[in-house]
Amino acid sequence: MGFFLPGDSLLVTAGIFAGQNVVPVRWLLFPGILCAIIGDQLGYWIGRTAGPAIYKKEDSFLFRRSHLQRAHEFYEKYGGRAVILARFVPIVRTFCPPVAGAAGMPYSRYLLFDIFGGIFWVGSMVLGGYLLGSRVPNIGKYLHLVIGGIILLSILPPIIGLLRSRQSEGH
Repeated sequence: MGFFLPGDSLLVTAGIFAGQNVVPVRWLLFPGILCAIIGDQLGYWIGRTAGPAIYKKEDSFLFRRSHLQRAHEFYEKYGGRAVILARFVPIVRTFCPPVAGAAGMPYSRYLLFDIFGGIFWVGSMVLGGYLLGSRVPNIGKYLHLVIGGIILLSILPPIIGLLRSRQSEGH
């Protein structure tokens, strides 16, 4: 089900509620970071265990080989930084851990980047939302606009990448 959850918008929204004293921010940060890291660890070990079989899997409702290939290209281009950067790119964030595992990235190196990425991603999203919630009066009235903006910002990098790849294929 993780494929469908807009992680960025959920984390920012939770941060907004924390900024309005609906929920303590500490209840969001540590559990959020822990879940982000554990989720990616599971993905890494699935990739490490399944290895090449992942690349042979047929397309289905939940799985597209093109998404896996895009994550692999992202990983190849950015190396260890991809583990951190992928957190901020929908779809790539889902497929980067298994790709890192299948590609044989050393676990200790992966773990280091994953911990930093989990802290940075959850921390920036929750604390960014907290800042909005605590500083912007009546933000609750505009929450749908904030969430829409976050979703737009989240999908903008893949859209730009797609447009660039199509443009380069045309020339």
